[in-house]
This record gives sequence, structure tokens and C-alpha cells, in this order.
Amino acid sequence: MVVAIVVAVIAIVLIVTAARTIRIVPQARAGIVERLGRYNRTLGPGMTYLVPFVDRMRPLIDLREQVVSFPPQPVITQDNLVVNIDTVLYFTVNDARSATYEVANPLQAIEQITVTTLRNVIGSLTLEEALTSRDHINAQLRGVLDEATNKWGIRVNRVEIKSIDPPPTIQEAMEKQMRAERDRRAAILTAEGVKQSAILTAEGQQRAAILTAEGEKQAAVLRADGEAQAIQRVFEAIHAADPDPKLLSYQYLQMLPKLAQGDANKVFVIPSEFSQAISGLGSMFSGAGAAPAGGVETAEDPADETNKR
Repeated sequence: MVVAIVVAVIAIVLIVTAARTIRIVPQARAGIVERLGRYNRTLGPGMTYLVPFVDRMRPLIDLREQVVSFPPQPVITQDNLVVNIDTVLYFTVNDARSATYEVANPLQAIEQITVTTLRNVIGSLTLEEALTSRDHINAQLRGVLDEATNKWGIRVNRVEIKSIDPPPTIQEAMEKQMRAERDRRAAILTAEGVKQSAILTAEGQQRAAILTAEGEKQAAVLRADGEAQAIQRVFEAIHAADPDPKLLSYQYLQMLPKLAQGDANKVFVIPSEFSQAISGLGSMFSGAGAAPAGGVETAEDPADETNKR
């Protein structure tokens, strides 16, 4: 019985000793080994052996990139406005020994230095500059934080400002200003549209008037050419027919009544050529009446008539 108890105790001691001797470090983790309370070495991923009751391994340190979001911090701008700024920090532990022994609480230290740096940066900017210069603020925060946390074995990869919230009264004033700016731009665009429409309408009317005038001009030219050709042909036909004065007088008397046509004609003046046409017409009738009394006229040879002409 006593032997069994001794064997059990020895087995328990061996198991505890083996558990304290063999350790396994996961990937992307680092372990700090202390021997008799002093730093001994940094363990990487894999299985390692410790000296029982002499070596002690501290809690594992995560080497992956970590993200921490800080609560909104009130910051006073250069124009004495209090704004709440919410930030997000991305950092990586690149030296497990420094992160273990150089700073007691890394996250709290990073938060405090972030708030202090943020107040210094935002305090030198106005609200409008702070709202439009986020990249500049992020770059300044990252530079200051990276320099301060380098000795802690921590590398700040990126700092992002999630939001900048001005006071409610300032937000309302900014909304009114943006609304007024949008209304002004809409009015300008409307005026430009009306202007362009008026210009296009005027240009269209001008072009239409020009085309109408060109059409009337061409029509008048064509009518004048047609009348000229008609007169020319009539003139040529008259000369080709070689009318005698009696026929011309008869045609003149036929055209004379048309001169008096029209509602605007109140007074009709008889031309001086009227008496000549009457006399010519009278001689024609007198000649026609005398022919039967004198006998039958002999027809003249056309060749003789041509020679007379």
C-alpha cells in the first residue's frame, strides 16, 4: 500500500515536471523566458524545453497586427470649438522583450499619447481645416506615435480618424450653409440654362431669317430672270412677225382698259399715245372700206414684198 502511494506521488511529480518543462508556442506568438526572475531568452513558434522550477515563461505576446478603437475625445480647435474625435489605431509588436519590460500597459500608454498628440494637432487647426485635413492629421499622429512607441517595441502602422463631430449648433449652421450653397449653385445652373436657351433661340431665329431672306432673294432673282426671258421672247416674236402700226394700235387699245383696273385707281389719265392709236385704227377701217370701191386689188408677189423691205 505504501509502495503504491509512493509510486503515485512520483508519477504526479513527473507529470508536473514534464508539464513545466515542455512548452509549445503557437505561430505568430512569442514567449519571454525568465530564469530565476531575470530575462533569459525569447521563444519563437514551436516546442521548447524549460528547466523545471528554475525557468518561468511569461504570458504569450501576440505578434499580429492589432486594432484598437479609442472612445471619442473632446478636443478644442484653434477657433475655440469643442469637437469629439473618434480614432482607430493599428499597431504591431515587433520586439516582445521591450513590449514586456519597457511599458507596463501598452494599450493605455498608446491611448494617452494618442489623445495628447491629437489635442496638440487639432489645437493648431480651425474646424474647417480639421474637417478637410484628415490625411494631414493622420500623418502627424502616426509620426509622433511611431517615434514614441518605438522604444516600447511597438510599431504604429496606421492611425485613422473615424469621425469629427462638431457641436449641434455648428452642425446646424454648416447644414444651412451647405443648403444655401447648393441653392446658389442651382440658381447659377438655371440661369446658365436660360442664357444658353435664349442664345440658341436667337441664333435659330437669326439663321431662319437669313435662310428666309436668301430664299426670297433667290425667288426674286428667278422671277426677274423669268420675266426678262419672257419679255425677250415676246420682243423676239414681235420683231420676227414684223407687225404693222395698225396692229400695234389695235393691241394698244386692247391693253388700255387694264390700266384703269384696281380699287386704288380714282382718276384715269388718257395717255398721249391714245390719239395716235385711234388715228391708226381709223385709217385701218377707212382703208378696209375703200378697197371694195376701187376694185379688186392685185396680190403682190411675196418676193417683191421681201425686196421692198
